[in-house]
Amino acid sequence: MLPRQSTRPRIAIPMPHGSDSKYAERAIPQYERAVALAGGKSIRIALDRSVSEIKNVIENCDGVLLPGSKADIDPARFHAPRSPRTAMADPRRDEVDNLLLDDAYRLHKPVLGICYGLQSLNVYRSGSLIQHIPDFLPEATRTKVNHEAGSKVPVAHSVEIDSESLLGKILCNDGRSLLLGQAQLGGRVSTITLPVNSSHHQSADAIGTGLRLIARCPDDGIIEALEGTAPDHFVLAVQWHPERSVDDDPASRAIFRAFIEAAGTGARDNIAAPGAAASSKVK
Repeated sequence: MLPRQSTRPRIAIPMPHGSDSKYAERAIPQYERAVALAGGKSIRIALDRSVSEIKNVIENCDGVLLPGSKADIDPARFHAPRSPRTAMADPRRDEVDNLLLDDAYRLHKPVLGICYGLQSLNVYRSGSLIQHIPDFLPEATRTKVNHEAGSKVPVAHSVEIDSESLLGKILCNDGRSLLLGQAQLGGRVSTITLPVNSSHHQSADAIGTGLRLIARCPDDGIIEALEGTAPDHFVLAVQWHPERSVDDDPASRAIFRAFIEAAGTGARDNIAAPGAAASSKVK
């Protein structure tokens, strides 16, 4: 792989859907804009290319952003019977996500998952999903939060984030007032409360290998964020959509800045030592 002449991090983003091109073209610009505002360069990964073509493109990318989708992951992948509420799967998107994650985990490239991207990451790491949130929750909490509120509702609910997590530190160290509220435990901040939007009917259930739970919706307990357990690998996934609110929300901008900064470190390493960088990152 030849060294690049720019350190602007290149972020691989798979097209959100393999068969609905209008949806995919409508959805992806928000992610690309958020990446650009944070200092990165988006590289669209088409879902209709051969495996070798995709591998050639992602070889020169420094990070992976897994966006949302209108599809649902095939429950056979996590050994569960299909719910009647589960949408059709998108095998091509899943195949490309897996190629991107194979590359990212092999070379320790930063990963940011958003909504479907969180679910894809969790299943890739052998976790499972709740196929339809209202069917999973007890009746007492079933209607407290509308997780399918959609992009027309800027704030659907709040999430409580572990302040000691990667995400918690990103928000606390951003240098601005990002916190809506906080709980105190033994004189220190234990959780950060953040208002978020929401467009999903599924969520993580059993957590995948090498991931840990870092945020829940306090109203019904639904999992809202995961992160990797390896201290030398940036892996973060959120169930909400920070790409929609980067103009008005400092916390959303902080998430993308941290991701691009992590990817930028890898980009600079590759330019400094293109022959050694890849081998030094292999597990």
